[in-house]
Amino acid sequence: DQEKDLKNIDGNVVCGVLQYPGTLGDIKDPSEAISKIHKKNGKAILVCDLLALAKLKTPAELGADIAVGNSQRFGIPMGYGGPHAAFFATKDEYKRAMPGRIIGVSVDRLGKKALRMALQTREQHIRREKATSNICTAQALLAIISAAYAIYHGPKGINQIAERISKLAKSFADKIKKSGYELYSDSFFDTVTILTKNKTQNIYKNALRNGVNLRLVDENMLSVAFDERKNVEKTNELLKIFNSAESINETGKVVLSNIPKNLERSSEYLTHPVFNSYHSETEMTRYLKKLEDSDIALNRSMISLGSCTMKLNAVSEMIPVTWNEFYEPHPFAPVEQMEGYRNLFTDLKNWLREITGFSGVSLQPNAGAQGEFAGLMIIRKYHSENGDKDRNVCLIPSSAHGTNPASAQMAGMKVVVIACDKDGNIDFEDLKSKAEQYSKNLSALMVTYPSTHGVFEEKIKEICKIVHDNGGQVYMDGANLNALVGIAKPGKFGPDVCHINLHKTFCIPHGGGGPGMGPIACKKHLDPFLPKHEVIKDCGPTTGIGAVSAAPWGSSSILVISWMYIKMMGAEGLKKASQVAILNANYIARKLHKHFPILYTGKNGNVAHECIIDIRPIKAETGITEEDIAKRLIDFGFHAPTMSWPVLGTMMIEPTESESLFELNRFCDTLIKIKEEINKIKSREFDKLDNPLKNAPHTHVELTANEWKHKYDRETAAYPSTNLKSYKYWPPVSRVDNVYGDKNLFCSCPTMDEYKESAA
Repeated sequence: DQEKDLKNIDGNVVCGVLQYPGTLGDIKDPSEAISKIHKKNGKAILVCDLLALAKLKTPAELGADIAVGNSQRFGIPMGYGGPHAAFFATKDEYKRAMPGRIIGVSVDRLGKKALRMALQTREQHIRREKATSNICTAQALLAIISAAYAIYHGPKGINQIAERISKLAKSFADKIKKSGYELYSDSFFDTVTILTKNKTQNIYKNALRNGVNLRLVDENMLSVAFDERKNVEKTNELLKIFNSAESINETGKVVLSNIPKNLERSSEYLTHPVFNSYHSETEMTRYLKKLEDSDIALNRSMISLGSCTMKLNAVSEMIPVTWNEFYEPHPFAPVEQMEGYRNLFTDLKNWLREITGFSGVSLQPNAGAQGEFAGLMIIRKYHSENGDKDRNVCLIPSSAHGTNPASAQMAGMKVVVIACDKDGNIDFEDLKSKAEQYSKNLSALMVTYPSTHGVFEEKIKEICKIVHDNGGQVYMDGANLNALVGIAKPGKFGPDVCHINLHKTFCIPHGGGGPGMGPIACKKHLDPFLPKHEVIKDCGPTTGIGAVSAAPWGSSSILVISWMYIKMMGAEGLKKASQVAILNANYIARKLHKHFPILYTGKNGNVAHECIIDIRPIKAETGITEEDIAKRLIDFGFHAPTMSWPVLGTMMIEPTESESLFELNRFCDTLIKIKEEINKIKSREFDKLDNPLKNAPHTHVELTANEWKHKYDRETAAYPSTNLKSYKYWPPVSRVDNVYGDKNLFCSCPTMDEYKESAA
């Protein structure tokens, strides 16, 4: 009872979370509740139905501070739980405290509007345990699909879809009432909840016999939800399931009285030209192709991002995602209907157990950040169950990925940083000293293996033993598992729990930043604490931590990709993939080391599956930075390696096993060519400020302009390598002004005039 809850609040509140519409479909005016929350010094959050907002007043109009929800309704299948992209919107005053990554508008070197990731200083790779960006896992690909849905349908199409659904729900509700049933609420958008009382079980079972899943709210209520795929015929079939003699013929004449008048939307939406221009398949296809051509993706060239494992996502692995058997089911569908999915989960868990050497596996976490959080919460519960509730210190090496300290902070732990030695390994003596210093409160060590410095920690067993001897548990970040599969099992050399990035090691596409999957695997003593779920009870142990994902098995529909990869590769294939990934990284390191120092190597002079090249000596001599090299790589058609992480002034390169010798050589030759250009700056053949690196990347607009103001020729700018004349990537913008973008943060669509200019 919302009103009762608000009356019982004493003192100040942090926030109030209200559903709009409610989970049973009811639409209540939240304005009074929002006002009361504000009077208690709290912030008001509305959890919204995105499609319903086409017909309902906006959260902003109602006074809410934050609006959240799921964009799945815009063209994404249920997928037995995902993947889907959530949305988070807030007032301008809170923008610098927002989670996730923000795309903002800036300008490039030539004054043209450009898009970039804004406010990166709030993110985990910089802020670490103080980050606000790590509470979520990105779902960029799904956000793009939902955006495309809105672009294709536009405001008129979205309104028609919403109106048709609402009318269908209203028609059904009217006939249900005529049949003698009462409704839970007369105000609703698409969800009708019926008071079925003593008929509940009979109707529910009758629906199952007829291939229809209803929501069994409790012993007295059933709930029905409508979407754009439902029609008059299906609605009449549903009425029969409720033993109704009523039927509907059409919905066009229905008055939308089921939405309260004071909550009906009158404001416009999707007014930007992009949502009003591409409503034929021809135009939409061309628009999407134009966007695709703006990107450097794996279908164009190797992407060497270190610690990202940008490997091949084979077509054969991807095809099953398009089968309706995988993308149709609701995550809370009756378990007896999901035997195929259950078999897939069992196979995948067994394979991951065998690969990692651990005892238990949970498929629930959506990618690495959730996997880390889940693993640390499992460790916390393990300590708590053993009477060690004060164990809250998490040791993290300085080389760790920024998600590690951010996740530890979220799990309520105190972060203590461990130093690394000159070779990139954990400083053994510093670890020993701090483990002993915090022995009474030590909860965990987070360690990445191989390390983010691109080397295998030589003392990993001893490292784990020190932590165990001082009462802690070892969490292994599985980000670099692509160097271990088939070669070593983490469960056998010390760690107690680790997450597995299926979107890295096991071929789920990165999608420009999601979807991902981050299952966790653990030793037997932690099995009882794996995540559970309140709806699907057998998804985890009853003694487990609470759910870390809304769906019991996370983004279930993309698990089939990893299932296909493991099944087709087999044990020997997986082992060979790891071996070739390590081989390729060492090949690059050997080919580049005379031109760029390799920052870290193992005792035999080798790296793991990635290597770090040091740009700092070049910067000291010439003023050329890692960013300059990254931008010049664009002129050659290559995506940059990871910049300034885990060490400032460096670039981390991970080739994976997917790249051919030809592509490895092309990439290395490009970096060597860039080093030659740097040498020309050193010898003053190129100007220190006006040179191809400082001005990179070069757009076709600048190169074909009447006037050329630079101290080097156009051909050097455009075609630094002769093979580019037959196949060339043209960047849509020149170098982006990062400072301008952060000082003048603008995260909305550009104006109509700017849009017309870019389309011209």
